[in-house]
Amino acid sequence: MSARILIVDDDSELCALLKDVAVQHGYVPEIASSARQALDLAGTQDFDVVVTDVLMEGMDGLELCRRLADTLPDVPVVVLTAAGNVETAVAAIRAGAYDFVSKPVSIDTFLIALERGVAHRTLKAEVMRLREAVASSRHVDGILGESPAMTKVLQRVAQVAPTDATVLVTGESGTGKELVAHALHDLSPRRAQPFVAVNCAAMPPTLLESELFGHVRGAFTDAKATRRGLFMQAAGGTIFLDEISEMPPEMQVKLLRVLQERKVRPIGSDEEVPFEARVVTATNRDLEAEVEENRFRRDLYYRIDVVEIALPPLRARQGDIILLAQHFLSRAATRIGKSVVGLSHAAARKLIEYDWPGNVRELENCMERAVALTRFAEITVDDLPERIRDHETVRLVLAGDDPDELLPLAEMERRYIRRVLAAVGGNKSRAARVLGVDRRSLYRWLDDGHRKASSNGDHGKAADASRART
Repeated sequence: MSARILIVDDDSELCALLKDVAVQHGYVPEIASSARQALDLAGTQDFDVVVTDVLMEGMDGLELCRRLADTLPDVPVVVLTAAGNVETAVAAIRAGAYDFVSKPVSIDTFLIALERGVAHRTLKAEVMRLREAVASSRHVDGILGESPAMTKVLQRVAQVAPTDATVLVTGESGTGKELVAHALHDLSPRRAQPFVAVNCAAMPPTLLESELFGHVRGAFTDAKATRRGLFMQAAGGTIFLDEISEMPPEMQVKLLRVLQERKVRPIGSDEEVPFEARVVTATNRDLEAEVEENRFRRDLYYRIDVVEIALPPLRARQGDIILLAQHFLSRAATRIGKSVVGLSHAAARKLIEYDWPGNVRELENCMERAVALTRFAEITVDDLPERIRDHETVRLVLAGDDPDELLPLAEMERRYIRRVLAAVGGNKSRAARVLGVDRRSLYRWLDDGHRKASSNGDHGKAADASRART
């Protein structure tokens, strides 16, 4: 849509000249011969920029600036001043003017002032829209959260969304990485253009290359027609590369070149084609560790990690668990058609105490199951999955007088590491630094812990079965 300009001057010849110039350059101008008429027009119509002379009969341009600044603070005002009159220019800025142009008016200077003024208003409108999006609700495009950890995430999303910066979204499986990618797109100037998502772990390397970059007819046996790749399909919008850590090495090399050159070469083609899309990637792995283990290219890591948004695991944002549970409960109840309105106190306590290894996705599934099974107007403990009902809260006991209450060293170590992981939002690199060990040692401990837990679970089941037989 063309920008609308209000030109205010009692010099009809100058107004006509500036109007013609504005029309020639794609603006939609309106003329006011006095400041009073300008105020009337500005009160009933929407203008992107106001251009006004200072010396006019009746109300002068400075007073017009002051009134517009009070009533329409988002509309930039450009003031026309006599050449060399610095005092008037300073007075105009103090009165709320955005810019000034000296007389006699240079057409180039006038057009630059218009362009800057329109860009300034567009930016202010975008910032205001983002602030309202965050302030009017507790979530950004489906991302719920009031905890300090999620507040930081939402702030980072709002900050980086209007830019074209490449974003790396990290976090455990089920934390909502694709929701963040959608929010970055929906809150950006690209929101009217395509959002294209691809799971890099779901396709073999040969198919992945064709999907991302496209191919020409006859490039391989089944290539019966030319096909545009996803980078080209996302033109003007956003391409989301999920699970990028699973991309095979040969594809990492090709992706690096694409991101560096901003061009793609379809399979079987001799020509590179420019693409214009924002790139957002995601992974549930520690890419720094993957780089050190030579499983991920260091240069590609630096290329995609321009801005990182790290999503905390659900166990690190306990304050959001009931908020999310109620949201999923209400949505499931509406879809199923049951009158379920909330959680019992005991059920809510069980949800908060559980570790949620599957994160938000597991909680959503839990609530859908509970709503489907419950016979009451609120979810009870009996409606929850067995693993949640039987979960025991982990508490770190550092001292005790009764030998029977003291824990083995290995168990104390396990519980402490879990506490540290929860405190750092599941970031294993940071946890390793807090614990004073390297990442490899932490990973080995976690792997050993998972195996022991699994083994203990099997032994426990066998013991239960034995007791049942006896």
